[in-house]
Amino acid sequence: MVRSNCLCGAVQWDAEGDLQFMSHCHCGRCRKAHGTAFSSAAAVAVKDLLLRGEENIERWRSPEGGVRCFCKQCGSATPADPWNGLVFLPAGNFEDDPGTRPQFHIFVGSKAPWYEITDNLPRYDTYPQGVDAAVLPDSQPLDPPGGIRGSCLCGGVGFVVDGELLRCHYCHCQRCRKARSAAHAANLFTTADGVHFTRGAELLKSYKIPEAQFFTQVFCRTCGSKMPRIDKERGYGVIPLGALDDDPHFPVQAHIFVGSKAPWFEITGNVPQFAERVT
Repeated sequence: MVRSNCLCGAVQWDAEGDLQFMSHCHCGRCRKAHGTAFSSAAAVAVKDLLLRGEENIERWRSPEGGVRCFCKQCGSATPADPWNGLVFLPAGNFEDDPGTRPQFHIFVGSKAPWYEITDNLPRYDTYPQGVDAAVLPDSQPLDPPGGIRGSCLCGGVGFVVDGELLRCHYCHCQRCRKARSAAHAANLFTTADGVHFTRGAELLKSYKIPEAQFFTQVFCRTCGSKMPRIDKERGYGVIPLGALDDDPHFPVQAHIFVGSKAPWFEITGNVPQFAERVT
């Protein structure tokens, strides 16, 4: 059995059967929903999923089709609605080693320009051959060019990053994995006054882990997309890289908290690694 839960614990789910079709998805929709370079998921038969706290799940359906499910309290992704007798589970929320590993990358034709795939897994521009599912278009920026633009999946929230870019990290801590429901977070830091919301600030919702000194997740309450957090106390604006519509042209400098890395994810490539935070 593989146990999972959202960041706040309001939604919990157990997979009591074998997991299959584990993959990394690079489509623009997954990037925005998770705020990361890619999402990771594995499927289980509907009959083998035990879901608790379903009353805390919010669903957003895009005009083109497709549903995004997330915890309305903390913004973590939750199990997707069933498809062909299967339910896809966000791997970042696994409490246990699933006993399986990612098999391929999908939608690499939509890959983020700032992310390089460095492992040897098979790659597909969209779905693997034989998968009969609709290919939905990536969302397009609504704001005019200028600065580094970003937005949520539903388009209700828009922002521009025009401050100095300070650092950029992939974080593998358990909190980030559960918050982003992914292998790791991908965060770009600027000054607290370096991020400006162009629309939809009233749609933002925040969840702070009670025992954490600073850790807070900000997301669009309509579609669940992860959004920038303004940390005035420390003077930072923290931007989920997956929310960006433009390439920031700023390199990722480190993998941090790799001592807490997901057992199912292998770090490859030459980006420096640190067991905890960068000192």
